[in-house]
Amino acid sequence: MPGEFPPLTGTDWVTGDKGRLIRAVLHGMQGSVEIMPGPAFLSDGDVTTLLTYLRSAFGNSAEPVHASEVPQIS
Repeated sequence: MPGEFPPLTGTDWVTGDKGRLIRAVLHGMQGSVEIMPGPAFLSDGDVTTLLTYLRSAFGNSAEPVHASEVPQIS
């Protein structure tokens, strides 16, 4: 939905700080964007796979999220 959440392409939200991205998925977001709940049904492995995909798709070329990084954030 345009304007509702940070874009997936060409944004520091996706290609920048992995910890911020992991926290956004695990815990959701609110503030400058609309409220986005965190999907509690995703395993750490699911989060790793999802975020690695986002960081390498849509024209992005950021390093992958590693499985060891997700539990450190949660």
